[in-house]
Amino acid sequence: MAQMTVTPVSTQGFFVDGKWWEEGDPVEIRAPYDGSVIGSVFQGRREHAEAAIAAAVKAFGTTRRLPAFERQRVLRRVSENISERKQEFARTMAQEAGKPIKAARTEVERAIFTFNVAAEESTRIYGEYLPLDWQEFTAGRWGIVRRFPLGPIAGITPFNFPLNLVAHKVAPAIAAGCPLVLKPAPQTPFTAMLLAEAVQQAGWPDGGLNVLPLSNEDAGLLVTDERIKLISFTGSAAVGWEIKKNCGKKKVVLELGGNAGVMPIWLTPPTAVWWEGFPMPGRLVSRCSASWWNARPAQGSLTCLSKVSKS
Repeated sequence: MAQMTVTPVSTQGFFVDGKWWEEGDPVEIRAPYDGSVIGSVFQGRREHAEAAIAAAVKAFGTTRRLPAFERQRVLRRVSENISERKQEFARTMAQEAGKPIKAARTEVERAIFTFNVAAEESTRIYGEYLPLDWQEFTAGRWGIVRRFPLGPIAGITPFNFPLNLVAHKVAPAIAAGCPLVLKPAPQTPFTAMLLAEAVQQAGWPDGGLNVLPLSNEDAGLLVTDERIKLISFTGSAAVGWEIKKNCGKKKVVLELGGNAGVMPIWLTPPTAVWWEGFPMPGRLVSRCSASWWNARPAQGSLTCLSKVSKS
Protein backbone atom coordinates (compact mmCIF):
# COMPACT_ATOMS: atom_id res chain seq x y z
CA MET A 1 0.00 0.00 0.00
CA ALA A 2 1.26 3.51 -0.80
CA GLN A 3 2.68 5.43 2.14
CA MET A 4 2.30 9.16 2.65
CA THR A 5 5.56 11.12 2.61
CA VAL A 6 5.96 12.57 6.10
CA THR A 7 8.24 15.31 7.42
CA PRO A 8 8.03 17.13 10.76
CA VAL A 9 6.03 20.36 10.48
CA SER A 10 6.05 22.58 13.55
CA THR A 11 3.22 24.71 14.81
CA GLN A 12 3.96 28.26 13.79
CA GLY A 13 2.61 31.76 13.59
CA PHE A 14 2.03 33.98 10.61
CA PHE A 15 4.46 36.46 9.04
CA VAL A 16 3.76 40.21 9.27
CA ASP A 17 6.19 43.14 9.10
CA GLY A 18 9.25 40.91 9.21
CA LYS A 19 8.19 39.08 12.39
CA TRP A 20 6.49 35.79 13.21
CA TRP A 21 3.30 36.35 15.20
CA GLU A 22 1.75 33.71 17.44
CA GLU A 23 -1.61 35.35 17.92
CA GLY A 24 -5.14 34.80 16.69
CA ASP A 25 -6.81 31.41 16.52
CA PRO A 26 -4.84 28.12 16.30
CA VAL A 27 -6.11 25.97 13.44
CA GLU A 28 -5.20 22.32 12.83
CA ILE A 29 -3.96 21.38 9.36
CA ARG A 30 -4.79 17.82 8.32
CA ALA A 31 -3.26 15.63 5.66
CA PRO A 32 -5.85 14.88 2.95
CA TYR A 33 -4.27 11.46 2.51
CA ASP A 34 -5.46 10.06 5.85
CA GLY A 35 -6.87 12.99 7.82
CA SER A 36 -4.03 12.99 10.35
CA VAL A 37 -3.02 16.27 11.99
CA ILE A 38 0.30 17.46 10.55
CA GLY A 39 0.52 20.68 12.54
CA SER A 40 -1.31 23.89 13.28
CA VAL A 41 -1.04 27.55 12.37
CA PHE A 42 -2.34 30.71 13.94
CA GLN A 43 -5.12 32.21 11.86
CA GLY A 44 -5.06 35.98 11.95
CA ARG A 45 -8.02 38.18 12.73
CA ARG A 46 -9.17 41.46 11.29
CA GLU A 47 -6.72 43.47 13.40
CA HIS A 48 -3.88 41.35 12.04
CA ALA A 49 -5.02 41.97 8.47
CA GLU A 50 -5.00 45.68 9.32
CA ALA A 51 -1.47 45.37 10.67
CA ALA A 52 -0.35 43.56 7.52
CA ILE A 53 -1.78 46.27 5.27
CA ALA A 54 -0.16 48.99 7.38
CA ALA A 55 3.18 47.15 7.17
CA ALA A 56 2.88 46.91 3.38
CA VAL A 57 2.07 50.62 3.10
CA LYS A 58 5.11 51.46 5.21
CA ALA A 59 7.36 49.09 3.25
CA PHE A 60 6.29 50.67 -0.03
CA GLY A 61 8.33 53.73 0.90
CA THR A 62 11.39 51.47 0.64
CA THR A 63 10.50 48.96 -2.08
CA ARG A 64 9.42 51.64 -4.56
CA ARG A 65 12.92 53.14 -4.44
CA LEU A 66 14.92 49.93 -4.81
CA PRO A 67 16.88 49.92 -8.08
CA ALA A 68 16.35 47.06 -10.49
CA PHE A 69 19.67 45.38 -9.70
CA GLU A 70 18.72 45.10 -6.01
CA ARG A 71 15.31 43.65 -6.79
CA GLN A 72 16.98 41.22 -9.17
CA ARG A 73 19.49 40.21 -6.48
CA VAL A 74 16.66 39.49 -4.01
CA LEU A 75 14.77 37.38 -6.55
CA ARG A 76 17.83 35.34 -7.48
CA ARG A 77 18.54 34.75 -3.80
CA VAL A 78 14.95 33.59 -3.22
CA SER A 79 15.38 31.13 -6.08
CA GLU A 80 18.61 29.87 -4.51
CA ASN A 81 16.97 29.56 -1.08
CA ILE A 82 14.19 27.41 -2.52
CA SER A 83 16.74 25.28 -4.36
CA GLU A 84 18.69 24.71 -1.14
CA ARG A 85 15.49 23.46 0.56
CA LYS A 86 13.97 21.48 -2.30
CA GLN A 87 13.19 18.40 -0.28
CA GLU A 88 11.65 20.37 2.57
CA PHE A 89 9.32 22.21 0.19
CA ALA A 90 8.39 19.03 -1.67
CA ARG A 91 7.68 16.99 1.46
CA THR A 92 5.62 19.80 2.99
CA MET A 93 3.45 19.94 -0.13
CA ALA A 94 3.11 16.16 -0.15
CA GLN A 95 1.81 16.35 3.41
CA GLU A 96 -0.57 19.28 3.37
CA ALA A 97 -1.75 19.17 -0.26
CA GLY A 98 -1.69 15.40 -0.76
CA LYS A 99 0.53 15.72 -3.82
CA PRO A 100 2.54 12.74 -5.02
CA ILE A 101 6.15 13.48 -4.11
CA LYS A 102 7.16 13.45 -7.79
CA ALA A 103 4.58 16.14 -8.61
CA ALA A 104 5.65 18.15 -5.56
CA ARG A 105 9.29 18.08 -6.68
CA THR A 106 8.26 19.26 -10.14
CA GLU A 107 6.36 22.16 -8.60
CA VAL A 108 9.43 23.17 -6.61
CA GLU A 109 11.46 23.28 -9.83
CA ARG A 110 8.79 25.44 -11.45
CA ALA A 111 8.89 27.86 -8.52
CA ILE A 112 12.68 28.13 -8.80
CA PHE A 113 12.21 28.93 -12.49
CA THR A 114 9.46 31.46 -11.74
CA PHE A 115 11.73 33.50 -9.47
CA ASN A 116 14.59 33.33 -11.96
CA VAL A 117 12.34 34.62 -14.75
CA ALA A 118 11.08 37.41 -12.50
CA ALA A 119 14.70 38.31 -11.72
CA GLU A 120 15.37 38.71 -15.43
CA GLU A 121 12.21 40.73 -15.99
CA SER A 122 12.93 43.08 -13.10
CA THR A 123 15.51 44.82 -15.31
CA ARG A 124 13.18 45.02 -18.32
CA ILE A 125 10.48 47.36 -17.06
CA TYR A 126 11.04 49.89 -19.81
CA GLY A 127 9.61 53.30 -20.60
CA GLU A 128 9.18 55.13 -23.91
CA TYR A 129 10.48 58.32 -25.53
CA LEU A 130 7.88 59.66 -27.94
CA PRO A 131 8.25 62.46 -30.53
CA LEU A 132 5.34 64.91 -30.36
CA ASP A 133 6.14 66.97 -33.47
CA TRP A 134 2.93 66.01 -35.25
CA GLN A 135 1.93 69.66 -35.58
CA GLU A 136 3.84 72.89 -36.01
CA PHE A 137 3.23 74.15 -32.47
CA THR A 138 4.53 70.86 -30.93
CA ALA A 139 7.79 70.85 -32.91
CA GLY A 140 10.76 70.06 -30.72
CA ARG A 141 8.62 68.51 -27.96
CA TRP A 142 8.84 64.99 -26.63
CA GLY A 143 6.72 62.77 -24.44
CA ILE A 144 8.33 60.54 -21.81
CA VAL A 145 6.58 57.44 -20.47
CA ARG A 146 7.90 55.99 -17.21
CA ARG A 147 6.63 53.06 -15.17
CA PHE A 148 6.35 53.22 -11.40
CA PRO A 149 5.49 50.59 -8.78
CA LEU A 150 1.74 50.61 -8.27
CA GLY A 151 1.63 50.15 -4.50
CA PRO A 152 0.66 47.51 -1.93
CA ILE A 153 -0.79 44.34 -3.49
CA ALA A 154 -3.09 41.70 -1.99
CA GLY A 155 -2.83 38.08 -3.15
CA ILE A 156 -5.19 35.18 -2.49
CA THR A 157 -4.09 31.70 -3.58
CA PRO A 158 -5.65 28.20 -3.84
CA PHE A 159 -4.54 24.82 -2.50
CA ASN A 160 -3.81 22.94 -5.71
CA PHE A 161 -0.40 24.54 -6.42
CA PRO A 162 0.54 25.85 -2.97
CA LEU A 163 4.05 26.92 -3.95
CA ASN A 164 4.09 27.93 -7.58
CA LEU A 165 0.79 29.85 -7.57
CA VAL A 166 2.05 31.74 -4.54
CA ALA A 167 5.29 32.35 -6.43
CA HIS A 168 3.27 33.73 -9.35
CA LYS A 169 2.12 36.53 -7.05
CA VAL A 170 5.20 37.06 -4.91
CA ALA A 171 7.86 37.08 -7.64
CA PRO A 172 6.26 39.69 -9.97
CA ALA A 173 5.44 41.90 -6.97
CA ILE A 174 9.09 41.91 -5.89
CA ALA A 175 10.23 42.48 -9.49
CA ALA A 176 8.00 45.54 -9.76
CA GLY A 177 8.86 46.93 -6.31
CA CYS A 178 5.44 46.31 -4.76
CA PRO A 179 4.80 45.01 -1.21
CA LEU A 180 2.40 42.07 -0.93
CA VAL A 181 -0.12 40.86 1.64
CA LEU A 182 -0.78 37.18 0.94
CA LYS A 183 -3.67 35.05 2.16
CA PRO A 184 -2.71 31.42 1.41
CA ALA A 185 -5.27 28.65 1.05
CA PRO A 186 -6.44 27.44 4.48
CA GLN A 187 -5.59 23.84 3.52
CA THR A 188 -1.97 24.59 2.58
CA PRO A 189 -0.45 27.40 4.68
CA PHE A 190 2.86 25.72 5.56
CA THR A 191 4.28 25.89 2.04
CA ALA A 192 3.53 29.62 1.86
CA MET A 193 5.23 30.11 5.24
CA LEU A 194 8.34 28.32 3.98
CA LEU A 195 8.40 30.70 1.02
CA ALA A 196 8.07 33.65 3.40
CA GLU A 197 11.21 32.41 5.16
CA ALA A 198 13.04 32.20 1.82
CA VAL A 199 12.01 35.75 0.92
CA GLN A 200 12.96 37.12 4.34
CA GLN A 201 16.38 35.47 4.18
CA ALA A 202 16.92 36.95 0.72
CA GLY A 203 16.84 40.46 2.20
CA TRP A 204 13.46 41.76 1.02
CA PRO A 205 12.48 44.66 3.34
CA ASP A 206 10.31 44.03 6.40
CA GLY A 207 6.66 44.46 5.48
CA GLY A 208 7.44 43.84 1.82
CA LEU A 209 5.86 40.38 2.17
CA ASN A 210 3.20 39.53 4.74
CA VAL A 211 1.72 36.02 4.84
CA LEU A 212 -1.21 35.26 7.11
CA PRO A 213 -4.11 32.82 7.07
CA LEU A 214 -7.44 34.62 7.46
CA SER A 215 -11.09 33.70 7.57
CA ASN A 216 -13.04 34.70 4.47
CA GLU A 217 -14.79 37.39 6.48
CA ASP A 218 -11.58 38.96 7.80
CA ALA A 219 -9.91 38.66 4.40
CA GLY A 220 -12.62 40.96 3.08
CA LEU A 221 -10.50 43.86 4.34
CA LEU A 222 -7.94 43.06 1.65
CA VAL A 223 -10.66 43.52 -0.96
CA THR A 224 -12.22 46.74 0.34
CA ASP A 225 -9.29 48.67 1.85
CA GLU A 226 -8.31 51.55 -0.43
CA ARG A 227 -4.65 51.32 0.55
CA ILE A 228 -4.44 48.08 -1.45
CA LYS A 229 -3.95 49.12 -5.07
CA LEU A 230 -4.32 45.74 -6.77
CA ILE A 231 -5.75 42.39 -5.76
CA SER A 232 -4.61 39.20 -7.47
CA PHE A 233 -6.87 36.20 -6.94
CA THR A 234 -6.63 32.62 -8.14
CA GLY A 235 -9.65 30.44 -7.39
CA SER A 236 -13.28 29.90 -8.23
CA ALA A 237 -15.24 32.06 -10.66
CA ALA A 238 -17.95 32.80 -8.09
CA VAL A 239 -15.48 34.21 -5.56
CA GLY A 240 -13.42 36.02 -8.19
CA TRP A 241 -16.34 37.96 -9.62
CA GLU A 242 -17.55 38.79 -6.10
CA ILE A 243 -14.13 40.25 -5.35
CA LYS A 244 -14.26 42.33 -8.52
CA LYS A 245 -17.71 43.61 -7.57
CA ASN A 246 -16.63 44.71 -4.09
CA CYS A 247 -13.07 45.96 -4.63
CA GLY A 248 -13.89 49.55 -5.55
CA LYS A 249 -11.42 51.35 -7.80
CA LYS A 250 -8.44 49.05 -7.26
CA LYS A 251 -7.05 47.00 -10.12
CA VAL A 252 -7.97 43.31 -10.24
CA VAL A 253 -6.15 40.29 -11.68
CA LEU A 254 -8.29 37.15 -11.74
CA GLU A 255 -7.31 33.60 -12.68
CA LEU A 256 -10.55 31.69 -12.35
CA GLY A 257 -11.02 27.93 -12.48
CA GLY A 258 -13.61 25.84 -14.26
CA ASN A 259 -15.18 22.41 -14.12
CA ALA A 260 -13.02 21.03 -16.95
CA GLY A 261 -15.24 18.01 -17.37
CA VAL A 262 -13.81 14.78 -18.78
CA MET A 263 -15.74 12.44 -21.08
CA PRO A 264 -14.03 9.03 -21.07
CA ILE A 265 -14.13 7.20 -24.42
CA TRP A 266 -12.66 3.87 -25.42
CA LEU A 267 -9.55 5.53 -26.85
CA THR A 268 -8.72 7.20 -23.53
CA PRO A 269 -6.43 5.20 -21.22
CA PRO A 270 -8.09 5.08 -17.78
CA THR A 271 -4.81 5.98 -16.08
CA ALA A 272 -4.63 9.22 -18.07
CA VAL A 273 -8.12 10.26 -17.00
CA TRP A 274 -7.33 9.40 -13.39
CA TRP A 275 -4.14 11.48 -13.37
CA GLU A 276 -5.63 14.51 -15.06
CA GLY A 277 -8.78 14.53 -12.96
CA PHE A 278 -7.57 13.29 -9.58
CA PRO A 279 -3.84 13.93 -9.14
CA MET A 280 -3.92 14.43 -5.35
CA PRO A 281 -5.44 12.15 -2.71
CA GLY A 282 -8.35 13.72 -0.90
CA ARG A 283 -8.54 16.66 -3.33
CA LEU A 284 -11.03 16.66 -6.19
CA VAL A 285 -9.21 18.81 -8.70
CA SER A 286 -8.77 19.08 -12.43
CA ARG A 287 -5.46 20.10 -13.90
CA CYS A 288 -6.79 20.60 -17.40
CA SER A 289 -8.43 23.98 -16.81
CA ALA A 290 -5.49 25.56 -15.00
CA SER A 291 -2.45 24.05 -16.71
CA TRP A 292 -2.16 26.61 -19.54
CA TRP A 293 -2.56 29.59 -17.22
CA ASN A 294 -0.14 28.20 -14.63
CA ALA A 295 2.47 27.83 -17.36
CA ARG A 296 2.40 31.53 -18.26
CA PRO A 297 5.72 33.20 -17.41
CA ALA A 298 5.94 35.67 -14.56
CA GLN A 299 6.57 38.63 -16.84
CA GLY A 300 2.93 38.50 -17.95
CA SER A 301 2.04 39.86 -14.54
CA LEU A 302 4.63 42.59 -14.37
CA THR A 303 2.70 45.10 -16.42
CA CYS A 304 -0.27 44.65 -14.12
CA LEU A 305 1.82 45.90 -11.21
CA SER A 306 2.92 49.18 -12.79
CA LYS A 307 1.15 52.39 -13.56
CA VAL A 308 2.05 54.74 -16.39
CA SER A 309 2.62 58.47 -16.16
CA LYS A 310 3.32 60.84 -19.01
CA SER A 311 5.10 64.14 -18.88
